[in-house]
Amino acid sequence: MPLRLNPTFREHLAGADRALIGMWACTGSPLVTEIAAGSGLDWLLIDGEHSANTLDSLQVQLQAVAAYPITPLVRVPWNDPVTIKQVLDLGAQNLIVPMVSSAAEARAAVAATRYPPAGIRGVGSALARSARWNRVEGYLLEAAQHVSLTVQIETTAGVDAAAEIAAVDGVDAVFVGPSDLSASMGLLGQQTHPDVVAAVEHVFTAVKAAGTPVGVNAFDPVAADAYIAAGASFVAVGADVALLARASEALTARFVPAPPSGPTASY
Repeated sequence: MPLRLNPTFREHLAGADRALIGMWACTGSPLVTEIAAGSGLDWLLIDGEHSANTLDSLQVQLQAVAAYPITPLVRVPWNDPVTIKQVLDLGAQNLIVPMVSSAAEARAAVAATRYPPAGIRGVGSALARSARWNRVEGYLLEAAQHVSLTVQIETTAGVDAAAEIAAVDGVDAVFVGPSDLSASMGLLGQQTHPDVVAAVEHVFTAVKAAGTPVGVNAFDPVAADAYIAAGASFVAVGADVALLARASEALTARFVPAPPSGPTASY
């Protein structure tokens, strides 16, 4: 019997009547990712840019998440057609490509997700989990329907080109990254600086005008609420590593006596 693939992130966004809430999976651990997958959140981003994830660990996490009613996305390290081809063949249906700052870069990302003649993706579905080893009927002809592409705007150049990026055929959503954007603006580490927030909201306006869903990364709950009120279609509100770090620090603050204060020892 032919197999069916899950609906894409594009389809979930189209059918949503509220902002879809998600988190990052950065540990590389399939167990931790599985725990997060059962949380009740809408989507889970398995990160390949700022983590130790490899092709092997990405595939195992996709397999672990498959049992849960959550939409997995994979962020590739860069807008690289070889990496995109490999991650798609692992069975990732929903990609996030970082650091897209122009319509040309967005078109390159789209081309990497499409088979010829529409793109440059290499054909290997008979060997790959993407088509379940040729068990998904018609996969080659319908592959574009099974893949959603989100591009990240993270630079001032990307902010300026937001409308053109969002209008590229094949870009299903735009995700704003305030961390790199703040650095690009000379405000490193100041993701909630008024100028950074204004730039994010400028992207919201431009992308929504193009009819494209727009999301943002906002671990600060106050900032997340504000972006939802501003019309974000999806928001990342936490990460596995950050949750573990903050919760373990809270245990220390509650149960471990603070060391006595005094001058720092020198050599």
